[in-house]
Amino acid sequence: MKHIKSPNPLDIDQTRLSVFLAGSIEQGTADDWQTAVANALQDLDITVLNPRRDAWDASWLQSMEFAPFREQVEWELEAQEKADLIAFYFSPTTRSPITLLELGLAIGQRRAIVCCPDGYWRKGNVDIVCTRYGIPQVATLDDLIKYICSEASPN
Repeated sequence: MKHIKSPNPLDIDQTRLSVFLAGSIEQGTADDWQTAVANALQDLDITVLNPRRDAWDASWLQSMEFAPFREQVEWELEAQEKADLIAFYFSPTTRSPITLLELGLAIGQRRAIVCCPDGYWRKGNVDIVCTRYGIPQVATLDDLIKYICSEASPN
């Protein structure tokens, strides 16, 4: 597995599956589920695109004029555009408004898989959108990992 974290260059090998890990981060609120997923996928011949930035600073101004913030958002948008699969995880302990935005962007554009466990504050909205647009859903983070594994090794 090749693991590319923001803001590193998106050097993606087109011969293997690439997966963008979209979902809850909210520094200090969401568990680092991205690293757990990447670790679980380490034996696969895939590229994991991870937006969780090691050097994130929560004091950054969220403005397109603020270069580090803009770099992060543009990296995430480009990674999603290049990914073969976008794996969404909505942690029940977060609100994750950007993840909701990313789900909207993914509809009709990319292959996606969604894990939205019970307890997520807008689970009903996510379920309806996924049903309407034919986006598969899984119940747990372990199921999300299994789905990615099946996509990487279709038989």
